[in-house]
Amino acid sequence: MRQTDHTAIVLRNAPYKDNDRMLTLLSPTKGRVDALARGCRKPRSPLLNASELFALGDFDFYERGGRMTITSASLIETFYPLRADFDRLAVGTYLLGLCEASAQPGQNCQELFMLLLHTLSRLTFSAQEWKPLLAGFLLHYAAIDGVKPRLNHCITCGKRLAEEEPVYFDLNEGGLSCHGCRQPGQTAVAAAQAKWMRMALRSGASSWVNTPDCYAPYTLLRGFVETRLDRSIRAAAMLPKD
Repeated sequence: MRQTDHTAIVLRNAPYKDNDRMLTLLSPTKGRVDALARGCRKPRSPLLNASELFALGDFDFYERGGRMTITSASLIETFYPLRADFDRLAVGTYLLGLCEASAQPGQNCQELFMLLLHTLSRLTFSAQEWKPLLAGFLLHYAAIDGVKPRLNHCITCGKRLAEEEPVYFDLNEGGLSCHGCRQPGQTAVAAAQAKWMRMALRSGASSWVNTPDCYAPYTLLRGFVETRLDRSIRAAAMLPKD
């Protein structure tokens, strides 16, 4: 995909006045951008499709009085097939909410932008199950946000964890504990799940492909990520039950 300084993905939209929308976009170079799309709700508006959730495009702006206004948009992708599967649509909307919660105006968000774009593409255009996609996204999202979970050594005693030994995840400490250091409230993690999380962080998205659902602890990782956010993600209520 050709990427420019104007490339962005629509994370959120909200009606404004009769025919406008306020958009929140994620730009790889500008971070979170809040902008007004005038007249975009009119049936023949050139901004109609570019103001929808998930829209990926090149956006031109002008700033006046501290407010950004979109002057034009060249649409690249809509991820429209997501709308045919409620579970995948819910996951995609949740990803947008997570990105909105962490991106800041003026921040370089290249890693986050590419993570979102890659995950949305697989979610939309591949037959891969959504649970490993969401789990992989959450792992890398945490790492980008500076809270990468500690998976190789016990968070209490520091010993290196063997691949097959029983381990437990501590949401507050953000890592695995060995059986000898287990504390109340920690969550048991199967050896196969711990191995997959290590591989997913080390190898990147290539290790998400064809992962069985049972190897990808997305509920656990969701809890870990959400405990570190300063706001709730409304789309979380839409997520399918594990």
